[in-house]
Amino acid sequence: MIARVLACILLSGCLCQAAQARDYRYSDAHLHYVDFFQETEGMPALLKAMDESGVEHAMISGIPVAKKWHEDEPKRPRYYAGDDADAYWFSATDIHVVAAVQKLPAEQQKRFHPFLSGFNPVDKNAVSHIERMLELYPGFWQGIGEVFTRHDDLTALTSGDTPRANNEAMTRIYHLAAERDLPVLVHSNITSKRERNPLYLAEIEEPLRNHPHTRFIWAHAGTSMEIHRHQTQMDFILPTLARMLEAYPNLYIDLSWSVLKPYLLDEQGQPRKAWLALVERFPDRFMLGSDVVGKFGSVGEQMHGFEPFLDALPEAVARKVARDNFLAVLPRLR
Repeated sequence: MIARVLACILLSGCLCQAAQARDYRYSDAHLHYVDFFQETEGMPALLKAMDESGVEHAMISGIPVAKKWHEDEPKRPRYYAGDDADAYWFSATDIHVVAAVQKLPAEQQKRFHPFLSGFNPVDKNAVSHIERMLELYPGFWQGIGEVFTRHDDLTALTSGDTPRANNEAMTRIYHLAAERDLPVLVHSNITSKRERNPLYLAEIEEPLRNHPHTRFIWAHAGTSMEIHRHQTQMDFILPTLARMLEAYPNLYIDLSWSVLKPYLLDEQGQPRKAWLALVERFPDRFMLGSDVVGKFGSVGEQMHGFEPFLDALPEAVARKVARDNFLAVLPRLR
């Protein structure tokens, strides 16, 4: 009896050591330095959140639109969906990122990987603006995005034409991204709030097919929390991703928070076997993001929320997803 108790204690100790061995270091592949009003808690708050959460590296971008406080609205909105006032494309968001990163000591700057986002994706002049920004800050930008195309109610609220990932303006940007070896992070919803079919899939699949030399990071795997509010879980997401990852080696998936539930984890918080199998099948193609916007207190909560899923993966794969895959997609010449 005593021997059995001792064996159980030893086994428990081994399991605890195994669990403790999975002390993940993270790359946050999807982080916005400012919110929809171009406001931020600032770099000290961001660095504190990263240090406390084990986030060694972070993609950092602005928000490409600014929400208007319309004169007909009696109260300043707190989010883009707070009232019916529109949003407008805002190029100066990138200057906030430049100023914040360049003020840091050199060692801290190395932790950040700035993506350029302040352009109108339905304007064929946008590619010229991006080229100017690349020339103004040589060696600074490491990617393009997050590009807002199909994006829940924000699409309808944003002034101008409906942005699509497969329009001519974006085609010019994809060519430039391939020439400059820059990955492109695109938010392109796979469907609408009501349609239980991949209504907008062609808008992201066409660029993937036509631009094989451009690396695409698909934000949230085409999902969003607003879609989940109406549709809960969409059965076609998993087989669609499996087919696309097989067909397009230039596709990478950002597993930021709206994918965690109800997809990666079930109602009891347990990893779904089919999603584990998909990540193991394509171990170099998935990355994690917090998708915080201007406030950074939840970075740790967002990143550590993936740990039950990571722990169920082979350790080498888990570490790729948690940290290495994002770094591997950045410009190769750096």
